[in-house]
Amino acid sequence: MADTVRWGVPATGGVAAAFTAELRGMPDAEVVAVVAGASRREDSARAFAERFGIPTAYGDWESLATDGNVDVVYVATPHSAHRAAAGLCLEAGRAVLCEKPFTLNVREAEEPVALARRRGRFLMEAMWTYCNPVVRRLAEMVRDGAVGEVRTVQADFGLAGPFAADHRLRDPAVGGGALLDLGVYPVSFAQLLLGETDTVQAHALLSDAGVDLNTGMLLGWDSRASALLSCSIVADTPMTASVTGSGGRIDLPRGFFHPDRFVLHREGREPEEYAPAIDRYSFRPEAAEVMRCLRAGETESPLVPVDGTLAVMRTLDAVRDRIGVRSPQEAGYPEGVGPLPAQGRGPVPAGGPVPAGGRGPVPPQDEAAAPVTPARGPGYPPR
Repeated sequence: MADTVRWGVPATGGVAAAFTAELRGMPDAEVVAVVAGASRREDSARAFAERFGIPTAYGDWESLATDGNVDVVYVATPHSAHRAAAGLCLEAGRAVLCEKPFTLNVREAEEPVALARRRGRFLMEAMWTYCNPVVRRLAEMVRDGAVGEVRTVQADFGLAGPFAADHRLRDPAVGGGALLDLGVYPVSFAQLLLGETDTVQAHALLSDAGVDLNTGMLLGWDSRASALLSCSIVADTPMTASVTGSGGRIDLPRGFFHPDRFVLHREGREPEEYAPAIDRYSFRPEAAEVMRCLRAGETESPLVPVDGTLAVMRTLDAVRDRIGVRSPQEAGYPEGVGPLPAQGRGPVPAGGPVPAGGRGPVPPQDEAAAPVTPARGPGYPPR
């Protein structure tokens, strides 16, 4: 592959714009084509192209998918369209980075995964959290026993809104609700550290239209570890996370899904802060991982493995089963859109407490790790 990786973007919304802006600042990336989403007009693509200096604006996905000048496509459509957009691009021979949630359910997710593996094409979920240097370091430390045996994980992601009844977050036709849009982060964080869950309990407040407005989850593992997670589109929650083990605790501050620091607490020691100099809002680590994989000829990322994406989708399906949420696209499905499998959890590696199943072990970071230093500032008081 050439030094410059050429991107196509089949969407023109806010996330697509933010990602495109980041790509423009990377010397080894170029956005060469864009197409408006299904709900937008072709002039939206032309305006987007003019804004970001993109040479080609298409009016349909197929034209972008079959453009031989495009190496990889960033799918940032509404998630109800992820399966169709990703599948079209993979079938046409493009590599795909697909936004989270990967699809509406695991049945949909299995289709592009099978297609990518059959065609030998690169596919990755755009879980930027897993590419964040702080989260990578946290996972390494947990794996290496910094907090002992993991006992519990806590994480929440809630927005107060208010969101109008016709907002996409409250629209069942596009997979609206707190769980798929926001809950994917707490679930992904827990399964990064503990692998795929063995049991799921959940409780939710539903809208009249049938989407979840506020959802609480209790996940359990055969190791007797647990995770207490929540998501909301009617409440501004702390948006923090922590992992507690037999020998300590690591806390992530507000915005845990794109952190710039964490604090390690251990009995008899001063709190220790890990705070590398990074831009916590940047999509660049995620884009860089995609381009690294493409240049190396890898079809899946070790940071965001596809099997881990499917594991998270199974857990989200199980939560939706428990709270009674089904999208209109699932009307023909039998009851139980995503039962938890009896196997496939993954073994516990000998070197540490983090299972290799679920998201898989976190590879060591390429960049030099910043030192863990004594915590400072009023935001990190000892607990």
